[in-house]
Amino acid sequence: MFGYVIANADGLTDEEKARYKSVYCGLCRSLGERHGLRGRLTLNYDMTFLILLLGSMYEPDEAAACERCVVHPLKKHDCRQSEFTDYAADMNVALAYLNQLDNWNDDKNLLSLIAAKSLKKQYGEIAEKWPRQVAAMQKCIDDLNALEQRGEHDPDAAAQLFGALMGELFVLREGYWSDTVRRMALELGEYIYILDAVIDLDGDMKKGRYNPLEQLRRDGRSDAYFKDILTMLIGNCTMEFEKLPLVSDVSILRNILYSGVWTRYELWQAKQRKKKRRQLQ
Repeated sequence: MFGYVIANADGLTDEEKARYKSVYCGLCRSLGERHGLRGRLTLNYDMTFLILLLGSMYEPDEAAACERCVVHPLKKHDCRQSEFTDYAADMNVALAYLNQLDNWNDDKNLLSLIAAKSLKKQYGEIAEKWPRQVAAMQKCIDDLNALEQRGEHDPDAAAQLFGALMGELFVLREGYWSDTVRRMALELGEYIYILDAVIDLDGDMKKGRYNPLEQLRRDGRSDAYFKDILTMLIGNCTMEFEKLPLVSDVSILRNILYSGVWTRYELWQAKQRKKKRRQLQ
């Protein structure tokens, strides 16, 4: 479920794009420093949102650099890191490990097994450093697998499990605003889970794979119905988000939550429309 919490580049200024990319590059650097090339291969934009959010709330010191890297060897680029970059790097690797392990258990994909084994040592180290967060991740995976094995098509229950995972992941440490952050991340997690299920629904049904929305589809629920659910969930998320004492990068964060999180959905809808036009020809 990676690749959903991203910025809409068209809605950012040039300065904001540069800032967003510098934080993303900082995450890549932290992944390499803390977990080597294997960690770096798990890089995605989703955790950039977490870094920006925590940074906006707590205003940490940032280390700035302008350098070349393996990915961009010809041109120097800005790179920003803070304590939250390192935290996000750890969470990213832990999630990637569990995701690959889950893929192996579900589909017996050999590449997923190899990827999981390559991250096992790092996962163990992260679990020792961040036991609450990693325990929440493992509980979510275990409980979701149990739902699937029982054949339960309860999207609310499944989405709440993933939401609880996100709630714990977004709370680095307990404080006055922890409950608000948890509620915001819980709603975001539920949105991500349902969105992923919506996009995969038709393919899962054709291949006989588990999807929590299958029964709703068989009962005649349309894509418009699912979009209403998504709109409600992300609305709940932004309501909690707006309560937070944010200082910096607020326009980038709003861009992600109000626009960027719909990017994958809009791409999927465009493909659906194109498919229908072909069928009518």
